[in-house]
Amino acid sequence: MKELTKKNILRLKPSSTLVINEKCKELIQKGKKVYQFGFGQSPFPVPEKIVNALKENAHKKEYLPIQGLKRLRESISKDLRKKIGVDYPKENIVITPGSKEAMLLLHVAFNGEIILSAPSWVSYEPQAIIGRNKVHWIQTSRENNWFPTAQQLEKKIKSIKCKNLIFILNSPNNPSGTICKNLKELAVVAKKYDLIVLSDEIYTDLTFCNKYESISQFYPEKTFISGGLSKWCGAGGWRVGFFAVPNKLSNLLDNIKTLASESYSTVNSPAQFAAVEAYEGDFKEYKSKTINILKSVGNYVYNNLKSNKILINPPQGAFYLMPEFPNKKFKSSIELCEVILDETGVAMLPASDFGFSKKKMLTRLCYIDFDGSEFLNANFNGKILNHKIIEKYAPNVVEGIKKLSIWAKKL
Repeated sequence: MKELTKKNILRLKPSSTLVINEKCKELIQKGKKVYQFGFGQSPFPVPEKIVNALKENAHKKEYLPIQGLKRLRESISKDLRKKIGVDYPKENIVITPGSKEAMLLLHVAFNGEIILSAPSWVSYEPQAIIGRNKVHWIQTSRENNWFPTAQQLEKKIKSIKCKNLIFILNSPNNPSGTICKNLKELAVVAKKYDLIVLSDEIYTDLTFCNKYESISQFYPEKTFISGGLSKWCGAGGWRVGFFAVPNKLSNLLDNIKTLASESYSTVNSPAQFAAVEAYEGDFKEYKSKTINILKSVGNYVYNNLKSNKILINPPQGAFYLMPEFPNKKFKSSIELCEVILDETGVAMLPASDFGFSKKKMLTRLCYIDFDGSEFLNANFNGKILNHKIIEKYAPNVVEGIKKLSIWAKKL
């Protein structure tokens, strides 16, 4: 079994989100016009106060505790308590180099099986394979906003012999851009079967309804929360994430800290000190403006794509949409994306990267191919932005969506 798993690990391919980013760069260098709708990196600059905090602490070179800077853990604990009313004390929080690393360490520390719902972020399954944990999939539908129903979750649990299970939930969701509207019902099932829930909340501060919701509000006993600075704060390259662990799972926290000590040791010191400012400072205006931009651009894309040739749910958070092309012309979503890139210059990711069958003609569209600094400095009120503003500050998005829409009409 170990040998087989080792082979599975060696057969893993690089993350598709990173691959599409590199491919776009190569095509651009060759002179091709590319609309970069494949890579999910925040387009906005890190708030100046946080950047200044990083500069002020750049001289701090000493190793910090494995678990992370005490004040940073305290500020994250307070932030979670304020947003969701659930207490994850500082002792239960570990700072990691991005939430991605936190989740990987959990997979390695955990001995059981994993429940994922399609669509799921591209790294969940590969990380489970690295952790030698079997994956079970639940296929979702547009009608339920691309999240599993409580009935689906319970049915899946009953079909699995292993009872030591982690259910991973990501809302707002990557790749669909939708939010989970049945958290309470899912929590009831999770509690009934004593599931561990990993709530990936990296996009929760980018919920367009401005309501921070977490399954931990209904099932705090066994819900992990992962988050970080990469999405709402635009600091993806800083690699600062966190894991909040419930008291009942302190043994896993101990294992995660041990793994951290034998891998990355600690998150870089200046970034941790700067992150304190991110969690303690007042960035309401920054968040409000970035959410307004993302919501406005997302709605523009949605309204200009939706048709009988492109089925799509409206954007509800993050910066993604998941268009479906109900056409039998292509053998796979991979082929669909390759043809679209070749014929229009629009780069997207195929649904097969997110847990769907290759025959399902779904794609992930990331609508942030614009200059976030320029957009953020523009003068406009807090209302949904009109088409003229979007055309001025997000011309690549406008042009790419127009080409994609024209292309689809010919199908």
